[in-house]
Amino acid sequence: MSSYSEPFVQSTTTQGDGAAGAQPVRPASKARRRAARIESVPAHRKRSLWQRIKRDRVMLLLIAPGFLYFVVFHWLPLPGNIVAFEDYQPYLGFIDSAWVGFDNFVKIFADPTFWQALRNTLVITGLQLVLFFPIPIVLALLLNSIMSNRIRKFVQSVVYLPHFLGWVIIVSIFGQVLGATGVVPHLMQAMGMQPFEAMTTPWFFPFLVSIQSAWKDAGWGTIIFLAALMNIDQELYEAAAVDGAGPWQRMKTITIPGIMPVIILLLILNLGSILSVGFEQIVLQRDNVGAGAGEVLDTWVYYHGIQNGQWGPAAAVGLVKGVVGLALVLGANKVAHLFGQEGVYSSGK
Repeated sequence: MSSYSEPFVQSTTTQGDGAAGAQPVRPASKARRRAARIESVPAHRKRSLWQRIKRDRVMLLLIAPGFLYFVVFHWLPLPGNIVAFEDYQPYLGFIDSAWVGFDNFVKIFADPTFWQALRNTLVITGLQLVLFFPIPIVLALLLNSIMSNRIRKFVQSVVYLPHFLGWVIIVSIFGQVLGATGVVPHLMQAMGMQPFEAMTTPWFFPFLVSIQSAWKDAGWGTIIFLAALMNIDQELYEAAAVDGAGPWQRMKTITIPGIMPVIILLLILNLGSILSVGFEQIVLQRDNVGAGAGEVLDTWVYYHGIQNGQWGPAAAVGLVKGVVGLALVLGANKVAHLFGQEGVYSSGK
């Protein structure tokens, strides 16, 4: 038998003069010969780098702006952390500025205003983790339970809208509602109650900031959770309903475990930014309550570093924030692995 592997068309027979005669075997069509050549290509052959780039050029173009953003604003400035160890002077530059070692860290740790700003930052971020973080989850569960697509899209559009408003507009809206001359104090006064000035009360400032953040970004935060809910196999709900499970039981045994990896991932990422509250939102309202209640690490860096020219201590605070955030992410990710969750990255085991 011939070892030639190209496929052939089966021979046919014709009758002539009472004897069977075989027609010549016809080769396969051009398309079949091409398919045979493709199948004969060794499996270990891989595409070159340029071929892979050409194949994925559309996807690479889509991720290019985000990649350039992180390169320009996050990776390239990393060598600038050397300012935290120098008596940095802008006119001297990184190289010629005097090296002071850890003196800048000693200076900020001895400054009581730093510890006050740190305490305010931790209080605000702690409240946001407790009060704000669960709101997008609950909102996503409620939106997912709406049967009508038209109503669901309308509600989604309404709750997404505040995310596109600037903090100047949001602070102005809250001032018109909760300020000293706002709607709520006037309503309380008309009812014979003592007006409560939420915008200028120092002890209420962390709650005010958390409420503003929830109102602005709770709807936007539901996008990821809604995507996770869509990824749950609907046959699981059908099987649970057949077994007699009610809505709450299906939520407890199917829905919550289905989105738990996403919840853990976002919680770990939020822990990484626990020392960053948001500069614009705070600086717009800091003077209303005073530095004692409204100063956070971001505004401390601005007023002490940029306005007062203390570049070294300001850079030291930024470096401390980065190191603490990295440690929290790594630690929380390790805890997630201990509880059987993948976290931000897998353990590789």
